[in-house]
Amino acid sequence: MIDRATVDRWLADYVAAWKSYDREAIAALYAEDATVRYHPYDEPIRGREAVVESWFGVGEGAPGQDAEGTYDAEYRPVAVDGDVAVVVGVSRYTDPPTVYDNCFVMRFDADGRCAEFTEWFMERPAAAAD
Repeated sequence: MIDRATVDRWLADYVAAWKSYDREAIAALYAEDATVRYHPYDEPIRGREAVVESWFGVGEGAPGQDAEGTYDAEYRPVAVDGDVAVVVGVSRYTDPPTVYDNCFVMRFDADGRCAEFTEWFMERPAAAAD
């Protein structure tokens, strides 16, 4: 079982890893056999090392690395049940100015690492981005 505090810590570590692109920090987020989907219709990326590499644009469906200092994010859990959490949040980019609304559905292992991660995101229309 996980709780909101565990999910909040994971999310803070996720944002810190995103800002640093530190491979060890990224790896610490995920279970050894983690599966990640950056879109719900993607085939999953399987295994911690493949997930870490995907952060750098390696592999099919991998988003790649964002330019340093051009983004920020805030996320919060809206539901936690057993080992599953649903998270919502906002990702903001400055170059070009873009805002995304995000939803993550996540399953955690007993060590508080993410074992399954699926992301949904939508770009806000420019008029609603402020």
